[in-house]
Amino acid sequence: MQTQIQTDNQSVREQIYRGELFLLLATDASRALASTVWSELEHEFADVGPVREVQFYCSDDEFFEHVGRLRKRFYTSPLYHDMLTSLIHGLGFNAAEHAFDPIRLRVIPHDGHQRIAARPMYYSHRDTWYSNPQSMITWWIPLHDVCPEETFEFFPDEFERPVSNDSEIFDFDAWVADGQKRRIGWQDKRTGLEAGYPHLMEEPRGDRIPVACSAGDTLLFSAQHLHQTRPNTTGQTRFSIDFRTVHLTDHAAGIAPRNVDNRSTGSSLMQFVHPETLKHQRGPA
Repeated sequence: MQTQIQTDNQSVREQIYRGELFLLLATDASRALASTVWSELEHEFADVGPVREVQFYCSDDEFFEHVGRLRKRFYTSPLYHDMLTSLIHGLGFNAAEHAFDPIRLRVIPHDGHQRIAARPMYYSHRDTWYSNPQSMITWWIPLHDVCPEETFEFFPDEFERPVSNDSEIFDFDAWVADGQKRRIGWQDKRTGLEAGYPHLMEEPRGDRIPVACSAGDTLLFSAQHLHQTRPNTTGQTRFSIDFRTVHLTDHAAGIAPRNVDNRSTGSSLMQFVHPETLKHQRGPA
């Protein structure tokens, strides 16, 4: 796992496509993003309780409602589109060459794995199994310091090996056919019980790489990586954000990890956004 970007961006992307993980120390842009999101969480839960313990101060339905409002705000707000654009630019990624899937708030409650509707969040999977491009890069940022017991782990030895999975059950067009609630952080109560979530159908082999980092650090990894969220039994809720980028020239040229086992259909890329598109949507400055 690399902790610094020491080469040009093309080389960084190629390393990620080969399976390299980058865990980068917080920058001014990533700190500002994490801090701003955290402030919104504090404001949303001000009358409920401490953010990381709020799940114990309200019902599941109330918690779900609060989180839903936040998820939609982070995903759709021009402020956060601009902040993530600044973040990727500061790390050497030319925003104009990328499309991105905006910020998603991730919430892993204490003992959340015990809830039937939440079980798909803990499946071992590749992000590509959800109709995402092979060249997609995921950017993950914790909103507070995190330990391995509340995050997730990678299975690097499976990066280039086909594994048994049921990714053929996922079609992106069908996934969003009934609207955008599923798109914005899977904020639909029925989805966890009714939808088909691709997952690993064998025991993962080889090494496991756990994740521990500080608030505002940025983890970059390929959508090809097999990974799994760990059950959180820390007594607190884990909050993080992530977004995804696709370098459009790489995608068009097929520069990406080899597809070893993804059989999902459709493409999420049709709903990614582009900085230039956002400028036109907002009109003249």
